[in-house]
Amino acid sequence: MKLVTFRNHEGQARPGVLVGDDRVFDIAAATARDGGEMLGDMLAVITAGRAGLARIAAALADAGDTIALGEVTLLAPLPRPTQIRDCGNYEKHVRQAIAAAMQLRASATPDPAATLEKFRAAGAFEIPPVWYEQPLYYKGNPMSVVGPEAEVSRPRAAKLMDYELELGVVIGGPARDLTPENALDAVFGYTIFNDFSARDIQSRETQFRFGPAKGKDFDTGNVIGPCIVTADEIADPEALTMIARVNGVEKVRTSSGGGQHSIAATIAYISRDETLHPGDLIGLGTVGDGCGYESLTFLDDGDVVELEVEGIGVLRNRLVGQGG
Repeated sequence: MKLVTFRNHEGQARPGVLVGDDRVFDIAAATARDGGEMLGDMLAVITAGRAGLARIAAALADAGDTIALGEVTLLAPLPRPTQIRDCGNYEKHVRQAIAAAMQLRASATPDPAATLEKFRAAGAFEIPPVWYEQPLYYKGNPMSVVGPEAEVSRPRAAKLMDYELELGVVIGGPARDLTPENALDAVFGYTIFNDFSARDIQSRETQFRFGPAKGKDFDTGNVIGPCIVTADEIADPEALTMIARVNGVEKVRTSSGGGQHSIAATIAYISRDETLHPGDLIGLGTVGDGCGYESLTFLDDGDVVELEVEGIGVLRNRLVGQGG
C-alpha cells in the first residue's frame, strides 16, 4: 500500500491509501464503521501493524470511501514522527561533504590556501575510523516536518541552502535489541526524506564537534513523502533508483545500495539497549552526489527540488525566503 495523510475539504487531516493515480481511500471513515477502533491518524495506522493493514485491505475491497486526489491536499504522510534519526551511511557523500566543509571554513580566513594545507596536514579531510566501524546519526526535530509541495522557508541567517536525497525508514515496532537478521521485520515502510540544510551555519557550528544544530533545526526543514510504501511492496530497499532534480535539471541518478552499513545493520545498531517505537523515522543518509554541498552549489529562493525514489514517487518542494 501507498499510505498518505491528506487534508479534506473540511480541513481535517486523515490517513489514506492512494488508489490508482487519482483517488485517495479514507482510512478513518472506513474504520469508523467496521466495528473496530477508528484509525484516525497515521501513527494509529502504524501502531496497528500487520493486523491494521489487513483490516484496511479488507475495507479497500469495496473502495467506497475514495475521494478524488484533486479534492484533497497531501501532507507529510507521517506529520509528527515519534523520533527522527538521520544517519550518514554513504562514503562518497561523507568524503565530499567533509572536503566541502573544510573549503567553506578556509574561505572565511585571511589565507584560504594556507588554511587548507593546515587542515590537510592535521588529517581534517579524513573520515574518522569510527564511521567505518558503526552507524552514526544525529537526532532531528519531529515538530518541523512538512510534506509534498510544501514551501520550505530559508532561515534568516542562512546563505547556503541545500537539499539531501535520502531513503527514509518508518519503524513499526516497538522493538529493541534487534539483530541484522531480524531488523527488517521492524520496518513498517519506506518514504523519501529531504533534510534541508543551511550549510554555512552547519559548517560553522559543527567545528565544536556537536550538532548539527541550527544548520538543520528550523521550521519546515524536514520533509517526508509523498507517501509511505509498506515494507511488503519493496522487495529490496537497497536496490532502488534514486534521482534528484533542481528546477527540472537532473543532478544525480543513483541507487539506494552501497552504504557502509546495511539498512538492517543500521536499524539493529540503533535499537541496541533502546526501544524503537512505532512512527520512528530513520534517514539512511544522503547518497553520493545527492546534495549540492558536495560540489559547493546551493539553492536560490524559488528553486524547486524534486527527489524521486523508485516505487515511492516524487517529493517536490520549493525554497522560499522569509518573505515568501
